[in-house]
Amino acid sequence: MNQQWLRLRYLIERARRVNPSQFFELAGQVKRVSKAPKLVIIADMLWCSVRYEMGFRDYVVWDIRLLTTRERATWMTHPKAFRLNSTLNGPDSRAILGDKIRFHHDFADLTHREWIDASQATAAELAEFAARHPRMIAKPAHGEGGAGISIYEAAEIQDFTLWRAALITRDQTLLEQVIEQHEALSRLYPGSVNTVRMITYLDPNDKLHVIASVLRIGNGDVIDNFASGGMYAMLDDDGVAQYPGVDKQSNVYETHPATGVHIAGFAVPRYPEIVDMVAEAARRLPTVPYVGWDVAVTADGPALIEANHNSSVFQLKPSVTGVRTGLLDRYRAAIGPGVLDRR
Repeated sequence: MNQQWLRLRYLIERARRVNPSQFFELAGQVKRVSKAPKLVIIADMLWCSVRYEMGFRDYVVWDIRLLTTRERATWMTHPKAFRLNSTLNGPDSRAILGDKIRFHHDFADLTHREWIDASQATAAELAEFAARHPRMIAKPAHGEGGAGISIYEAAEIQDFTLWRAALITRDQTLLEQVIEQHEALSRLYPGSVNTVRMITYLDPNDKLHVIASVLRIGNGDVIDNFASGGMYAMLDDDGVAQYPGVDKQSNVYETHPATGVHIAGFAVPRYPEIVDMVAEAARRLPTVPYVGWDVAVTADGPALIEANHNSSVFQLKPSVTGVRTGLLDRYRAAIGPGVLDRR
């Protein structure tokens, strides 16, 4: 697919969705780390969106205002990730990975949790499911970004016929048992299942490249998504958090505010098993080589949560880490010359 057209398409779609008040709020966040006037920041954000194919939040979260021209050119961005998804992954990628019911069927041996489709189950079957799982997580069967996810307590459900109807109305038809995460991750934050997002590329020679890996940590919500108030910490190749956590508003967390556990230095338990599981799962998707995997860790090992054909991008925050270069070269090394070099 033509790369210039993909870039233009992304810019057009973003322009349609831009919220002026949110845009100015993002510029205000940049003022926390930059002494530049807000109008200068706004002009620079617009320039970088074209020159470096950079989303506005990319500019904010990765402190782009503080970087030199050469340093800015090293950053992977969400528009570039959109091009990777559109170019590398087949047209069936959304159908394969966007359907969570299908995902449970395709990866039944790796998800390690029971689930039920409320749109197909009877009220009696839902009651039986709830009897086995006192806490249940409900989500849209085709949702993204953690939207529409809720936790339900079986003891609070009085009428399963009415509850089933409510789930269908709310588009929360996929019910899953709540995973009991590894005690180390629960000590870090017990209010959500804290997961590893691993971004991988399976090259034509069947070699799996782990491009980036992050620990996503909840913070006041039942899910750990960055878009839902959670934070993330980049992991090294051994699964150890390198630096403090960062959230969507660019807040920095040396320790988790709810538990006081230090984030830098936190080692994800059973990390090599996560890599092995993702490698096995990736080879089942011959038409979707570029994937962002979400994996939980239990006392018995990793459990596959979902896979994303349009993964977000995660990189180190310069003002926190002192690292002033992004991961674009790491993406290029994995994927090879071509897509990310075209203008």
